[in-house]
Order: sequence, then C-alpha cells, then structure tokens
Amino acid sequence: MQNGFSKLDQPLSSNLLLNGQKYLYFGGTAYLGIPQNKTFLNFYLKGIERYGLNNGTSRGNNVQLGIYDEAEAFVANRFGAAAALITSSGYLAAQLTVSALAKQRMVSYAPDTHPALWMDENPMQHQTFEQWSKAIVSEINQSENEHWLLLSNSVNNLFPEIYNFDFIQQIHPSKNVILIIDDSHGVGLLNGGNSVLSSIPATANVEVVVVASMAKALGIDAGVVFGSAKAVNSLKLSNEFYGASPPAAAGLYAFIHAQEVYQQAFQQLQENIQLFTQQLNNLSNWGYVNQFPVFLSKEPAIEKRLMQEKILISSFPYPDQYGAPLNRIVISSWHSKADILELTKALEA
Repeated sequence: MQNGFSKLDQPLSSNLLLNGQKYLYFGGTAYLGIPQNKTFLNFYLKGIERYGLNNGTSRGNNVQLGIYDEAEAFVANRFGAAAALITSSGYLAAQLTVSALAKQRMVSYAPDTHPALWMDENPMQHQTFEQWSKAIVSEINQSENEHWLLLSNSVNNLFPEIYNFDFIQQIHPSKNVILIIDDSHGVGLLNGGNSVLSSIPATANVEVVVVASMAKALGIDAGVVFGSAKAVNSLKLSNEFYGASPPAAAGLYAFIHAQEVYQQAFQQLQENIQLFTQQLNNLSNWGYVNQFPVFLSKEPAIEKRLMQEKILISSFPYPDQYGAPLNRIVISSWHSKADILELTKALEA
C-alpha cells in the first residue's frame, strides 16, 4: 500500500491523503515545518512579487540582483561564519567546494559521508566515526605529507549520531588541514538552531569549511558554504559558482525576513520532541540523540503495523535496494500535540 505514496499530487505536510483516506505523516526532512508555515509562505509570495519567479542568469552576469550579496552577508552573520556563498542547491555547494579545495592534498573521508562530498565513487569507509577520527589523527601526524583534506557529515541522520570534532585539536601544528563538514541535517536545527561551526574548537592549523543544503530545516531551495573570507572569495572564482544560476531570490527574501518564524518553529520542535519521548514507555526500542527529531525503530516491520493505523513513517531498504527496511520516525514542527499523542498511542498498542 505504501507504493501509492510514490506519486502524490499534494504538498507534503503532517497529513497526507490517499484514496480518500487521511494518513499522519512522520517522515521527510522538513524538520521545522517551513514548507507549510503560512507566515513563511506569505514572505515567499512577497519575494515573488518583488523579484519574480526565478533568476536564470549566472552570478558572473553584468546585471545582478543585490539580494544575493545581502543574503550571503546575512546568512554568514546568522550562523557565525566570517563569510558565505549561496548556490542553487546543497549538492552544488558541496561539489564546487570539494573540487576547489582537494587540489594537491591527501584526502580522507569519514564514515557515511554524504555523496555530495564524493569526488569520484563511494570512498567505502567501514569504521565508526570514533575509530576513523583516532586513526586519521595518527595517520596525519605520522605522515610526511603536510597538506590534508578531511570530509565528514556533521550528523548521521539515518542512524542518529551527532559527530564530535574535538579530535582536530590532536593534529600536529605542523600539518595544514582543511576540514569540510556537510551540515545539511544540522544547520538551523542543532546547536541551539545554529550551525556546526559553533561546536568546533578553534585550531590554528585546521581550516573549517561548512557546506549545507538550505532545503531541509531552513525550507528553501538553495545551498550555502560557510568559511573564512579568503576561502569563500576563492570559491566564488570557481567556474561552478561563476557560471551557475543562483537560487530563486524570493526564497532568500523569505529567509531574511522570517527569522522569528524560524525561532518559533524551533521552539515548537523542541516541545514536540520532548512530548514524544515522554510518551514512549520504552526508549530502548529506539535509536536517537537528544534534540534531534529522528527516531530509528528497532521493531521489525513497524512500518506495516503503523500503516494499519493510518500512520506513514520513513521506510526504505538500506544500504541498497536489497537491504532490510530502515524505519525512522521524523518529528516536525508542523505536528500538533494531537498528532504526536495519536502516534504514541499506536506505538504502545
């Protein structure tokens, strides 16, 4: 029956309709519920009225909309970075960053690094993050190579885990290291609604560059890169940035003007997460981390049991199409208290 949800003709929200039946939906990545937030949508409509539907010219064009520079300065300040650049997608942001910064450096990938950061094929890292971080410090410190590039996600959203980057303090000061972190599932959501930058120790010989999709918690179709002014300015000279069309200006207009919306949605999400965890009788049945709204179920076939209760969760084969279903419940700001109580009642039945 789940196959019927693969061709929906409606926006994703807390409720979905199929064949006249209403289903509660606990999946996706709209953690703050922005795509269905009416106040945010009004800001977006104002942006469309002001700037039009899209902007098909490149950032290298001689005629430019000023909101792009404005939004880059705003988002850098908002998330505690020296500088930022904005692209049409998180994938493009990651690819142009890796392409530019990997030159003449030894490269190491952390486990489960998102494909957006891959230079070629799957790097096939089979260690845990803790094992990798210890091993890479030892490898760098013992190596004759001085220039390194490390790549990692900030969080594993499939098997919920928030990564700790304190290990970079153990890298020898003589080594020159760039650490690229994909914060797509953390920006605006973790670290008090900020970015992973606020949790990384300042280390003189390790330059941190953060890439992220803004299409998840932040709810707009765009990608962003955070870094030093020097790093960002060099990335803006790349062919990928210079020649690509930017995201719709309307989304950036909405992002700039909707900070109160984000704050309220963030607070609502914390309340929803707290209510959900309080209602569950046995938290040992779940894989989760504090303040992250993704809960991995350890119950076999839970997706089928919940479907009978008209509840749809995130369920797909992993690590490939032949794997067992990976079943996760995703709590969002768009869920009401009644939604969560109905979910927990079904779970505990």
